[in-house]
Amino acid sequence: MEICPKCGKIMTLRKSSKPAWVCTRCGYEKPLQGGIVYTKVRKRGGVAVTVIERGEEEKVLPVTTDVVCPKCGAREAYYWSIQTRSADEPMTQFFRCKKCGHTWREYA
Repeated sequence: MEICPKCGKIMTLRKSSKPAWVCTRCGYEKPLQGGIVYTKVRKRGGVAVTVIERGEEEKVLPVTTDVVCPKCGAREAYYWSIQTRSADEPMTQFFRCKKCGHTWREYA
């Protein structure tokens, strides 16, 4: 997740031949560095779930040490946030363990 330095809005990822973070409010662009992020949407029980595939893309995801992997107990994980419920609900935080690759989510 990136924040626009001009207006403070959360930037979205533009997937193209030249991927970049783009601000939908003011148009500011920041080239993607360290790899390519790949996301796809799967339907689970009628709900769209965005999945970040494992690989080079994790180099651009931020890392936290404030969580514990429920599978292996490691304390480092990549994280990202997605609005999975209605707009008046908080975002869902996803984590992927750096050690074993297990992915889980937490609701705020």
